[in-house]
Amino acid sequence: MALARIARANFRKSRGAYGSYASEKDLFKVGGYTSIRDTTSHVNFNSDEKFSYVPTIKEHNCVNFAMRGISGTPYYRFPSANAQTVVEESESELENDQRRYAGLEATKPGEKPRVVVLGTGWAACRFLKGLDTKIYDVVCISPRNHMVFTPLLASTCVGTLEFRTVAEPVSRIQDALAKDPNSFFFLASCTGIDTGKHEVYCEAVNNGELPREPYEFKVAYDKLVIAAGAEALTFGIKGVEENAFFLRDVNHAQEIRKRLLLNLMLSENPGISEQEKKRLLHCVVIGGGPTGVEFSGELSDFITRDVHERYTHVKDYIHVTLIEANEILSSFDVSLRQYATKHLTKSGVRLKRGVVKEVHSKEIILSDGTKVPYGLLVWSTGVGPSKFVKALNLPKSPGGRIGVDEWFRVPSVEDVFALGDCAGFLEQTGRPVLPALAQVAEREGKFLVELFNKVGKQNGGKAFSAKGTPLGDPFVYKHIGSMASVGGYKALVDLRQSKDAKGLSLAGFVSWMIWRSAYLTRVLSWRNRLYVAVNWATTLVFGRDNSRIG
Repeated sequence: MALARIARANFRKSRGAYGSYASEKDLFKVGGYTSIRDTTSHVNFNSDEKFSYVPTIKEHNCVNFAMRGISGTPYYRFPSANAQTVVEESESELENDQRRYAGLEATKPGEKPRVVVLGTGWAACRFLKGLDTKIYDVVCISPRNHMVFTPLLASTCVGTLEFRTVAEPVSRIQDALAKDPNSFFFLASCTGIDTGKHEVYCEAVNNGELPREPYEFKVAYDKLVIAAGAEALTFGIKGVEENAFFLRDVNHAQEIRKRLLLNLMLSENPGISEQEKKRLLHCVVIGGGPTGVEFSGELSDFITRDVHERYTHVKDYIHVTLIEANEILSSFDVSLRQYATKHLTKSGVRLKRGVVKEVHSKEIILSDGTKVPYGLLVWSTGVGPSKFVKALNLPKSPGGRIGVDEWFRVPSVEDVFALGDCAGFLEQTGRPVLPALAQVAEREGKFLVELFNKVGKQNGGKAFSAKGTPLGDPFVYKHIGSMASVGGYKALVDLRQSKDAKGLSLAGFVSWMIWRSAYLTRVLSWRNRLYVAVNWATTLVFGRDNSRIG
């Protein structure tokens, strides 16, 4: 096999920090970079971060290859047809490799430093919104070109709001991505990070229209901000990913809405048994946190106000069951939890304590053996680190998030920061890992962008240039309270700063008005605020839209 092919294969397997899939015995650390070692080959590693490969032939004299990228092709002193073939093949593969990883090269002296942001969630978008683009060029990389206003996402599942009201294009949040010649948004997923070379490797979202599949490229950075979010926790329970719907993105809400309306229409077909109607129209929600409770409340409103009017043939078959292992809304005040329990029960939501053991296509099995048939299953049991975050060869905080210090720097690597749901304070900081809440992520993004702007004004924006720059006070988080809607024009407002602290707690219609007013003002753009207000008014007057599109 050609020497260059072997070297590049090893490089691609490691791809910098994204090397955790390799077995521990095959890993060899060099600086901030991880490579895969083939123990059957004669590979000499030197202290200057270079290696040479010695093929099993009698006469050889190979040039060395730089550890952080191929810098040449094999060269043999003796001319032979085989050697010439090796050179031609390796040169051809090198050209292919260069095309594969075409992208943005490192910034040159005199150019603005480049900040690369991974993600378009709350933390990433708050950071992007405040970044001074007179100091920095910015590149945002995400498989989603918009931010989702998650507190109102449950309302879109039943038609209270339309989907576009909760989606804010990232180019409206930071217009430099659309206007500045050296700032870009790339619709892609990050597949690896080489912290030594200051490069991220990406794979474009591809529907077959691009020249090759997968379409991969690289982007060099001066500063890297990882805000890649988290994934829904399934606790390894069999059948969850295959059969349940999650509620974290607009496409999830769209799928839930389509399934709900489909089941309503299918249940009206002639010949459907009573038992099958009950199963089709049984909506089960797993998880009694704010998302699960708000979705249950929205479903209850939809059933009471719209299903009973427009699906009169099956109105008596549709029910909602909320399953929680402990108490619902465990982070709220006791009196608020009791209020929510009574209100949901009165609204027709069945509350059940239990732990899911298995999930099948038409029923779930609880740990006590109880079988619960369903037509729609929504899984809302919290979030945890994504596969991408788990695979990064970076320090980890308790719980598996990327470990950071009080300024959201990732220790042991230069110019890498992490925040939001994918990051947590390291144990040595003495700080707890903050909850995965929108207000936490937004506050972190605001703190970090102010730090970046401050450092940039002191000429610390370039790679390796921020050493010795004063960073100011570390991040301090103060909880401003929690809110949750429970349906029926009722909501909960808990203004305590912590679970054990004392503070104002409200429940009822006034709380619902506070809940709506607060979230309406938090929607990012005036355009979407108008959309939300108009949708709320339209729903109040005309009811929810029950068109099934797609």
